[in-house]
Amino acid sequence: MNRYPLWKYILIVIALLFGVLYTLPNFYGESPAVQISSAKATVKVEPGLAAQVEQVLAKAGTRPQTVYYESAGTQGTVRVRFGDTDTQFKAKSVLERELNRDPADPTYLVAFNLLPNTPGWLQSLKAAPMYLGLDLRGGVHFLMQVDTRAVLNKRLQGLQAGLRSSLVDKKIRYSGIARVGNGVELKFRDAETRAQAKSLLASQFSELLVAESGEGTELRLLATMRPEALKQTIEEAVQQNISTLSKRVNELGVAEPVIQRQGADRIVVQLPGVQDVSRAKDIIGRTATLEVRLVDETVPRGSEESAAIPFGSELFRVGKNAPVVLYKDPVITGDYISNAGASFDQNQQPAVSIDLNGDGGRRMREATRSRVGKGMAIVLFEKNKGEVLTVATIRDELGARFQITGMGSAEAATDLALLLRAGSLAAPMEIIEERTIGPQLGADNIEKGFKSTMYGFLAMAVFMIAYYMLFGVFSVIALSMNLLLLIAILSLMQATLTLPGIAAIAFTLGMAIDANVLINERIREELRHGNTPQAAIATGFDRAWATILDSNVTTMIAGLALLIFGSGAIRGFAVVHCLGILTSIFSSVFVSRGLANLWYGRKKKLTSVSIGQVWKPGT
Repeated sequence: MNRYPLWKYILIVIALLFGVLYTLPNFYGESPAVQISSAKATVKVEPGLAAQVEQVLAKAGTRPQTVYYESAGTQGTVRVRFGDTDTQFKAKSVLERELNRDPADPTYLVAFNLLPNTPGWLQSLKAAPMYLGLDLRGGVHFLMQVDTRAVLNKRLQGLQAGLRSSLVDKKIRYSGIARVGNGVELKFRDAETRAQAKSLLASQFSELLVAESGEGTELRLLATMRPEALKQTIEEAVQQNISTLSKRVNELGVAEPVIQRQGADRIVVQLPGVQDVSRAKDIIGRTATLEVRLVDETVPRGSEESAAIPFGSELFRVGKNAPVVLYKDPVITGDYISNAGASFDQNQQPAVSIDLNGDGGRRMREATRSRVGKGMAIVLFEKNKGEVLTVATIRDELGARFQITGMGSAEAATDLALLLRAGSLAAPMEIIEERTIGPQLGADNIEKGFKSTMYGFLAMAVFMIAYYMLFGVFSVIALSMNLLLLIAILSLMQATLTLPGIAAIAFTLGMAIDANVLINERIREELRHGNTPQAAIATGFDRAWATILDSNVTTMIAGLALLIFGSGAIRGFAVVHCLGILTSIFSSVFVSRGLANLWYGRKKKLTSVSIGQVWKPGT
């Protein structure tokens, strides 16, 4: 009646071992370290940099514990562990000086970091500590404002070019086109032509409101964006900036960054563990924009440095095939690129295949139709500095899909494709709020959270053992295993633990002990009704199961609602809460019954059980 098969005990032991192994890394602490990453999108951190770092530190008389290369997305990093913070500070200064020839334009970024002290045998099992959120580990917080005026200007600039090309395609003659305020003004000499243009705009540019003005031979059409179209443009720009920021920051290896929207045009960026504000600004400042520009052929190649730069063009000195003079107006920007990948051309040489969206393909066809045999450049802008990635010769009219050839190597083609895929910022951003949370404050939060959970656990343990005797001990052991499994799962998932997460753990313990109270009271009730101890144990667990399942399912529904509709700290609470419900069901029912069966199951003539005072009717 009260005997578990062997496989169930084996399952409990496996769960216990799993909980111990994947919880252990959280108790080993962290060591001071520095992290070396690329300061430029065009510079990759290679494994060979680790050896260079070791040589630099040895020359300076600084002895690190370990130096190793780690791949982080498309950009690798070199991490150096030290035994104390004094050596860490000295090493950072030495590495910044020796690795960067120009301090004003660094090639590599050297940042303080912390590395877990998890033993190698645990790391081989993929066991690692949980990430700590900004409120527990410390770090930097930025609130960034998207320049919506720049979004509007960029959109109107594109509309102006689109209107011009559409009128030319339909052979509708206009006498002028120019930006006027928040709209585009077109001039015509007769009413019939203006009517044709208005009809064209209404059919092809549904996002515009068109108004007529002027008289005689000075007839005008003023095209302005509809309010809903303007709102959607800003919405898309903010979302694109969030996506691009995520890609750039993730490639730097920052542990669990938070990048999310706040309000209509603001973005929150949180970088846990980063204490250097200037370093954090460098991370944010690495958001690059891409532009495809045409080469100004009026300036002979080789004379760019000495020749007069024509109006509407500018000289680029940095990058491949630089110096080169390019037109200021871009053909397309990075947001028109839908995909880019390394490939091979018809001569089996490395190339980059680029796919554009519909509007981008049209703009590319119009720009290259009459410029076959001339040059086209791709320019990467970082921190308001442009670097030429490549200058290619236009072999044929280009459309929505084309190739950039002459890359030289497959690695160069792959790197360029990665940069193109990463996209561009739809609009510039400004940091309007910055906040640094020190590691000491995080340590205080961890201590308080740990103490609150520990004291709550001890209080429940004392009550359960005093009130339910041996069955209270079973409940406390099951509760301990519940906590162990929950932390192990969070560590395996590499979840980010925050103060709301600690609150969810404490809340889960209270919910879990409620299930054991139901089981113990149900067993008492069976004993009051005169059942034998063995029958009371079996019936108590069986009948309490339905109530435990109902209560946990309803609580799980609430937790899933928080997870789906919540954001930020609320989602963090919901994740821990939902996982805690699953582990509590396993521990309170499966583990508790296993312990009870192990202790009482083999006793054939069981006369009583240690479950506290059983009040029977009439006593």
